[in-house]
Amino acid sequence: MRGPQPLRRVVSSFLFAATALLASLPCDVAAQPSLVVLVRHGEKQPVPADDPSLSDAGVARARALDAALANAVPGTIVVSTRKRTVETAAVVQQRTGVAPTVIALDAQHVKHVAAAVMQATGVVLVVGHSNTIPAIVNALAGTTLPDLCDAQYATMFLVTPASGTARAQVVKTMYGTPDAALAGACAGMTK
Repeated sequence: MRGPQPLRRVVSSFLFAATALLASLPCDVAAQPSLVVLVRHGEKQPVPADDPSLSDAGVARARALDAALANAVPGTIVVSTRKRTVETAAVVQQRTGVAPTVIALDAQHVKHVAAAVMQATGVVLVVGHSNTIPAIVNALAGTTLPDLCDAQYATMFLVTPASGTARAQVVKTMYGTPDAALAGACAGMTK
């Protein structure tokens, strides 16, 4: 069979050239995410106050997050040490098999998450908190977003990091059950 041989050579040549091109790119261009999806953890139980699990509404939001990511499978998942972030990412983790990177929730949290994100490739999911998610978006995209309100859970940020001369792009959208009508009319919170 002579027909397939030229096609195989073309495909092999293309793959070789593409691999060589990626290898020749500067590290900051070749090794960075194509899309970063950032969400706050799902709704939480009222107790214990320091590290509660998800409520039934939070479990439903975690499922909605997985459904929202059905066509953008993350290769990296980043969470904090709090149960509610781990539980929110768990449905995506179960479907994809991607074990989350857990980053301590301390004074350097935002810096460490941003660094972990920028070392990843492909789609990255970050599950954080009302005060960390906007700060991480700000670190990745140079924006000045305020903290989310305590009643805001449906917000999703999509960030395409800067690359070469292209500036970072940020899209703010919603997923899952909408927040209460006045959820965005409050001062930013810290959890």
